[in-house]
This record gives sequence, C-alpha cells and structure tokens, in this order.
Amino acid sequence: MLREAEVRIEALAYGGSGVGRLEGKVVFVAGAAPGDVLRFRTIREKKQFIEGELITLLQPSSERRVAPCPVFGRCGGCQWQHLLYTRQVYWKDRIIADFLSRQAGVSADLVKPLLAAEDEWGYRSRVQFKCRQTPTGFVMGFYRRGSHFVIDVAACPIAAPEINRALTLFRTWLPASPCPDAIPQVDLAVDDEGHLAAVVHCLAADPQPLADYLAPRVREQGMALYLQRGRKDTLAEVQGPEELYIHPLPQSSLRLAYAIGGFAQVNLAQNRRLVDALLHAAGELSGKRILDLYCGMGNFSLPLALAGAEVVGVEDFSPAIVQAERNAVANGLSARFLSRPALRALTHDLRTERFDLVVLDPPRAGARDIVPELLRLRPARILYVSCDPATLVRDLKPLVHNGYRVTGARGIDLFPQTYHLESLTCLQTG
Repeated sequence: MLREAEVRIEALAYGGSGVGRLEGKVVFVAGAAPGDVLRFRTIREKKQFIEGELITLLQPSSERRVAPCPVFGRCGGCQWQHLLYTRQVYWKDRIIADFLSRQAGVSADLVKPLLAAEDEWGYRSRVQFKCRQTPTGFVMGFYRRGSHFVIDVAACPIAAPEINRALTLFRTWLPASPCPDAIPQVDLAVDDEGHLAAVVHCLAADPQPLADYLAPRVREQGMALYLQRGRKDTLAEVQGPEELYIHPLPQSSLRLAYAIGGFAQVNLAQNRRLVDALLHAAGELSGKRILDLYCGMGNFSLPLALAGAEVVGVEDFSPAIVQAERNAVANGLSARFLSRPALRALTHDLRTERFDLVVLDPPRAGARDIVPELLRLRPARILYVSCDPATLVRDLKPLVHNGYRVTGARGIDLFPQTYHLESLTCLQTG
C-alpha cells in the first residue's frame, strides 16, 4: 500500500520537483514550491530518496502564484508556472551554481548572475502541437505529463502571439479537413521578422487532398505550409517561402536563415543575449582562429566572423551546413564549414590545425566523446554552451583536471516557466 506523509519543501531540483527531507531520505514532489508544507503520496521509494505525488497543500509557500494556464499541472510542458518569475530566476541561479561548485569545484564567485528573460510569457517561437481525432471531436494541444494522451489547448501562454493566432486557425481548419484522423502533429514557427510557417504531419496514404484543402487557407494568411509524412526527409513544400530568419545580434543587420523544420533557439530575444554574452566572453577576435563545434546554421560562427575572427564551423547535420554557407555568402562573410560529426572532424580533418579558441554548443547529451580531443588540441580558451548542467559538469571535470581552469560562468534563461536553462562556461589553460 502506498503511504502518505507530510513534508516541508526546502528547495527545487533540476528536473523541476520540490525537494524536502523525511526520515533521512530526500523527497521529490512535482508541483511543489520552496516553503510549502504539504501532504504527499509515495509513488516510488528507494534507499536514499522518495518520489511523491502532491495530495494537499497544508501551508502554501509565499513563492507561489496562481498559474495562468488552465491546463498547468496536467500538460507536460511547463513545471514552474506556479512560481513567481523572480523565484524561478533565483532557483535557476542556485541550480547552475550548485552543479558547478559541488561537482566541478568552481568557486561561487566565478558564477555571474543568471540572465533573466525580459518577457516570461509569449516567448516560444517554435511549438509542436499534438493532434488526435477522438469520438467527441478533434483535439489539438500537448501530451499530458507522462503519457500520450492529448490535452486540448486553445492557447499556450508561453507561445508567441503569432503562434497562438495560427493555432486558432488550425483548430478551425483541421477538424473539417479530408483526413483529421491522419494528422498526429502540427509544428508552428514564427521568425524574427514575423513570418509564420506550419509543418503538418500527415499519415494518409495520399496527402494531396489535405494539401489542396489547406493551401488556399494558409495563402490567405501569408503563411508557409509544408507536409511531412514521416522522417524529416519526407518534408514537402505546399507553399513557400523555404526559410525563416533570426537576427542573432542586437542592433545589427546580420540576418541568418534556417530551413522550415530546421533548428533555431526557441527564445529569439534571449538567443541575442546569449550570442552577445559569448562575444563578450571571447574578447578581442581580430585575427584569431576559432573552431565552432555543433555550429548549426551559424548562430555563433557568423557573429564571430563578423567580429573579425577566422572561423571553422563543424556540424553533422548537412542541411544546416548548407544553410550556414548560404548565410555566410548572404551576409558578405568568410567562414569555413565542415559537414562532419565533431569527433571525426577533430580526429581527421582538423587534426593538425591549431585554434586560439574552441566554442562548443552540444546537444543535451553533452560532448563526452570529444573531450580527449580537446585536451589534445589544447586551445588557449574554450567556451562551452550547455543546455544540461549535469552533462556540462561531467565534461568539465577532465578539462579542469588536465590543465584548464574555469574563469567564469553564467546561466541564461531561455525557457521561463520550466526548469530548463542554458549556460555559458569559460575555460582557459594555465
């Protein structure tokens, strides 16, 4: 039988849960806030920790607020809407500083304050909406936490206003489409110039009737439309344009294109602050040789080139490299790009080359496989952009144990209302 107990929540964990202690064990409760006194039901118990489900708030924390989203707590997207944004910033600051100090030995005074978002709502420029035809009608929204049950959503408070307007249109169009039961997902995106694009995933044997049905509707709205029948290589244009654009630098004419269905940071305003922070951390760049690993379509490479650096960008997704090369030409910049996995580029193409600075922005899994090659290459400085503090500190350990030292770090909040955070860590030899 699952037991119930009371606990006071003392902190927040990376992952979003509130943290308390009971009978010598750490207790994790989703949806809790520091300062809460609550009753929970045990859903999993191990030797050192308990995972609990919140039953009753006995004494709500002063850090709480009423979440504005009617499906918060059921939708799997946001974890922290119930927290005042100032407290979200505080705990994200604590989380990144604790990871760096406890697991990588980084002094707390080297961690600068988190760059909080100026807008905590309406910031997401790309959103995937799950769809399902049910006996009671067509639903379009997000998966319920821990399941594939689709919660119907009329609007998302963290999505850009343009995306919510497009969501309203598709919620009207798709139920009357030729194949509503064959549409599992719709991806909506808006760029820095207000252009909208939709990718409708279609599992019908013949998607043409759906394309014919949607084309005049999206054309009237000035929206790009693509259909996808499976993997990304099945993406087919119904109506262009082919690209969206970001402006990665404040008060600059630099304009970078990315393909419909391609990757760009979801928080465009905070991405500008991230790029700006990286340029400041890089310092004087004129004449310096820089290697940008996991470079994508040039989000860091081309601002670095604009600042006077000689840049080599590496990315294993070849369409992104094609886009990076086009972006360089379109902006009158010179940079060299390689379509390779980072490890292969370091062990083959670039093995004998030398760089003053290496920038890396790996996926959530981190860069464990290339750390030995970074130690062999031994650039004077490394700038590590991370979206997961656990894999960040794992990768930092062999660097700081083999002649590098952390000279500074800070978090950047690209994802308000969630526990996710980006960070920038600076290392140098000696």
